[in-house]
Amino acid sequence: MSITSIGENRHKVTTATLAEKKSRREPITCLTAYDYATARLVDEAGLDLILVGDSLAQVVLGYDSTLPVTMEEMLHHTRAVRRAVKRAFLVADMPYASYHVSVKEAVRNATKFAKYGGAEAVKIEGGLKRIDVVNALVDAEIPVMGHIGLTPQSVNAMGGYKVQGKTLSAIEDLMRDAVALDNAGVCCMVLEGIPREVAAMITAEVSTPTIGIGAGPDCDGQVLVIHDLIGMTFSNPAKFVRRYADVGSAITEAVNGYKQDVIAGNYPSDAESYHLSKDTAAALEDVIERKRAIR
Repeated sequence: MSITSIGENRHKVTTATLAEKKSRREPITCLTAYDYATARLVDEAGLDLILVGDSLAQVVLGYDSTLPVTMEEMLHHTRAVRRAVKRAFLVADMPYASYHVSVKEAVRNATKFAKYGGAEAVKIEGGLKRIDVVNALVDAEIPVMGHIGLTPQSVNAMGGYKVQGKTLSAIEDLMRDAVALDNAGVCCMVLEGIPREVAAMITAEVSTPTIGIGAGPDCDGQVLVIHDLIGMTFSNPAKFVRRYADVGSAITEAVNGYKQDVIAGNYPSDAESYHLSKDTAAALEDVIERKRAIR
């Protein structure tokens, strides 16, 4: 590595950056992204983490849950995001069934995200029941983002998208999951859909940074699906979603304006059209006149 490249990477976010932020109590910022343009805007805004989430299934591909999205689809979008990201730490979500069948298959699929997708970490859902997978990935030198609480890939087992950790026994289970992931060496963990008090307990207990979504403000960082943040979804947002823009309405207004201008003949205008040079236009007119004369 040259001295120049070392300087260019000085502000690159790494696993060490995330750990340092937790120790200094500096909030970690994270958003999802699924394409080059969005990822570039998020990265240039200076966020710490970009997650190519399996929420891609619903907000981009139109599935009714995260379960149908495939490895091929996730890799395709991870590669697109990778081309845009220069500074942020890039995490790819491992889709349902890519790490559930066997540890060997989980490692093989995770290496695809690192080798062919350019991901710097992979995210898997589950705590104690996924520890063997986490250990194998860490041994393979693939950083892992854990994910506990409301785990969307378990929607059928959970009986829907429900807040988790609402009873003492459920809280104990979450604490065991969090400590197990922490001991296994995850680089960070998502806490989704759990009471604020429980998220605060977990954050204080574990050494790895916690990233909350629907888990209150006491986590080490926060993540949202960018389509929720900018108003590009077609369903009512969850309680924890704060909408910072209404891009969906802006797009609808722009598309309707374009349609009306085309119908009315107002687009394109003469100024928005290309023209021949005067000499070529005169020569063309001469050719047209000669053809008319022959007829």
